[in-house]
Amino acid sequence: MAITRQVITSLQRDGTDMLGTKTLAVKIIDESIVSGSLLTVESNHFCVLKSRGAVLNVYETGQYALTTPDKPIMGSIAQGFFGGASPWVFEVIYINRSKLLVRSQGVATSAEMAEMAYQVDYYIHVDSKEAALDLITHLPFNGYQIDVSEVADYAGPAIEQAINQIVQVTKMENINEHINEIRESVKAHLTDFLRVYGIMLNDLKVLIMPKDERMRELISLQAIGLTPLEAVRYYLALRMADKGLVSAPNAAAGVPFQIGGQPQGFYPVGAETGMQSGS
Repeated sequence: MAITRQVITSLQRDGTDMLGTKTLAVKIIDESIVSGSLLTVESNHFCVLKSRGAVLNVYETGQYALTTPDKPIMGSIAQGFFGGASPWVFEVIYINRSKLLVRSQGVATSAEMAEMAYQVDYYIHVDSKEAALDLITHLPFNGYQIDVSEVADYAGPAIEQAINQIVQVTKMENINEHINEIRESVKAHLTDFLRVYGIMLNDLKVLIMPKDERMRELISLQAIGLTPLEAVRYYLALRMADKGLVSAPNAAAGVPFQIGGQPQGFYPVGAETGMQSGS
């Protein structure tokens, strides 16, 4: 006879939570979960109980005794009668209701077809029992859990579309002037998209910058008041200075570099120099 599982919980033996800060939902399937087992739901979780594909109940914080859909036979008796395997296989799904941080990254193109890298950081959470059902209904499990990286993969196209609608018609140097407009567009698109999955969007941050590192440095030099030509010269000088070239200041100033010094002044020519003086 199999050992009856008395308590089902999301806490592991070392006291850590199996959902943590990166997992949105986790699924537990075990034949030892039978009628009479105790289901424990922590304060920051929802729990969905399923049997044979059907949702039996959605639980909030507390501890609950499980019963079969038809007859409340005790777990040990049921397992012994059916040869060690429970005829009612329960599926327990814990949903994280805490705020989780998600990051989406990608590339958009400006009006000049310059590549702009963007990074969107946002917080999500599942707010109600109805939302928990929407989550497990519309967002499939890839194994036994759903983590924030899968949410980022699903939301990526919606974020990219919202950003490109504005960035593609804006010159690269003017994109940051429209950052609030871009943020509101992303927020609206993302809120509507995540609502289908029962996920609520909270705070959101958008960062956009040129993908090419050299372009970012040139724009930074222009931001301190340099003209485009001066910015190119100073960028060249900085790279030359990194290589230890003594001509770096000349590149910054835009003047030629001459090897050796120009002779200036009067120099005595005597016998000590080995040169013969003229008559």
